[in-house]
Amino acid sequence: MKASVPPKLIIASRESRLAMWQAEHVRARLAALYPQCMIEILGMTTRGDQILDRTLSKVGGKGLFVKELEIAMAEGRADLAVHSLKDMPMDMPEGFDLAAVLEREDPRDAFVSNDYASLDALPDGAVVGTSSLRRQALIAARHPNLVIKPLRGNLDTRLGKLDRGDYAAIILAAAGLKRLGLPGRIRALLEPEQSLPAPGQGAMAIEIPVGRDDVRALLGPLNHVATARAVTAERALSKAFGGSCQIPLAAFATIDGATMRLRAMVATPDGQRIATADASGSADAPEALGRQVAEALKARDASAILEACKADA
Repeated sequence: MKASVPPKLIIASRESRLAMWQAEHVRARLAALYPQCMIEILGMTTRGDQILDRTLSKVGGKGLFVKELEIAMAEGRADLAVHSLKDMPMDMPEGFDLAAVLEREDPRDAFVSNDYASLDALPDGAVVGTSSLRRQALIAARHPNLVIKPLRGNLDTRLGKLDRGDYAAIILAAAGLKRLGLPGRIRALLEPEQSLPAPGQGAMAIEIPVGRDDVRALLGPLNHVATARAVTAERALSKAFGGSCQIPLAAFATIDGATMRLRAMVATPDGQRIATADASGSADAPEALGRQVAEALKARDASAILEACKADA
């Protein structure tokens, strides 16, 4: 059945430069498909954008970046919202659903520094900035000689803190730097074997209110099936552990033909205890693979590691 095209659509977005790039990208894709539809962007500041002096794990987690956008949709001020998928809670709030996942950008972490070429090149005691407990744990495990400090704010704010000399290096998502035309800031890309990505990293997602099947139908051409399957496995694994940014957890799925491989890790923030798991299964059953790898992690002391994380929180 052909989707009915409304005269107007409104996209809710955070107002950071990266978030607006993502919303503009979706608007351009939709405008190309439905030129008769007027598409506007409603820029908003979220609670997560306002609280910059504490880590996300201490102030409420991923939902801080989406709540205001969901209120706008619930009140009818917006029809859809565009997010970085890794900012989305694993349990969707009642009344909302993920309608499309766009093709993934580079999922890797990026090493950014004005003075050093890699993590290995940093001297003892050098300060590395990251907003992620996952990155913190992975860096601490491999480089216990480095000092890891929290880094909050949007992409430009974080780069500004580096340029001001607050940090010798910072770790960011490569996808954001590439989307904003800043690949030149990347000194080194951290391969998954060195820094396993977060669930959904590099993917953009579109959220809609439940019941808006008209909007879902319009978004169908934007959904990238392989990416959607991969992130479904990653998010299923994360959900098995509570889906919180308060634990250092990584999950990264790749697809080769009909086979999906899922690698995952949980750790204590200091990197002293790490559990890993790696399994392959049918690309048509991503949730089952996510649960399978979650069980493998639990069999390798992951539950005890997570209890240790909660005790230290």
